Amino acid sequence: MTPRPPLLENRSMSILNKALAGGYAVPAMCCYNIESIIATVKAAEAARSPAMVLLFPWAIQYAGDALVKAAAEAAHSASVPVSLHLDHCQTPELVRRAADIPDAFDSIMCDMSHYEKEENLKLTAELVQYCHERGIAAEAEPGRIEGGEDGVAETADLEGLLTTPEEAEEFVATGIDMLAPAFGNVHGEYGPRGIQLEYDRLDAINKKVGDRVRLVLHGADPFDEEIFRKCMAGGVTKVNINKGMNNHYAWTQEKMRGKPLTSVIEKGTEAMQVAIERYMHWLGSAGKA
Repeated sequence: MTPRPPLLENRSMSILNKALAGGYAVPAMCCYNIESIIATVKAAEAARSPAMVLLFPWAIQYAGDALVKAAAEAAHSASVPVSLHLDHCQTPELVRRAADIPDAFDSIMCDMSHYEKEENLKLTAELVQYCHERGIAAEAEPGRIEGGEDGVAETADLEGLLTTPEEAEEFVATGIDMLAPAFGNVHGEYGPRGIQLEYDRLDAINKKVGDRVRLVLHGADPFDEEIFRKCMAGGVTKVNINKGMNNHYAWTQEKMRGKPLTSVIEKGTEAMQVAIERYMHWLGSAGKA
């Protein structure tokens, strides 16, 4: 196993620390297939932007190490900074399994938010240490962000719990490097009530812990540039995007039904790349690599 860089040289943290210093945020793209991975890297290179490729534990359950290794190769060989992150890893066993894949993940979300708070904190602290020993940065979710996502264990029926600044402080004490606050953001569909974010809550969390952890925005798919700007003003440097990219692939498949598969794959990749580049301009990361 090739030695991993110390955490100070960790790809994910280097990308996010520069974003904080530069006053922009970085798109973190939720990828399910090789096309979305390639689209993310191509967008990053075309826009000269840093980026993060996100996989869910589903990728490991579906393809073993194969998709992870392909994603790591694509990200780490890019001509601009691109890191590989595992999102919503919801069991201690899977966190350890992922952290032990050589030369793969730069960061892992140790998502124990489906446990009661005390167990969440205990497990998170143990898993953060496991990741750090392998040069991998760690993310956690204080409270619980409402809703669910494709490829994540079914937690949509669990009640959302908004994060308090005090809870954020408790999670920082576990040693995490990234914190994903719940401040009205929702995984998946926002439903009839629409987008109702508590920016004051985000600001209070940022004032409490933003000097020690990088803040992560989940549930950002339907947001526009104005909402992103407000979240970035509240300290957000990592923005997770799912349907805002993947829907473009699905729409391309519908439009090109019956065409040669290679052309469908290429057009789908191009459509995702265009969408990703738009996020890079909205978040201010374009031209920053």
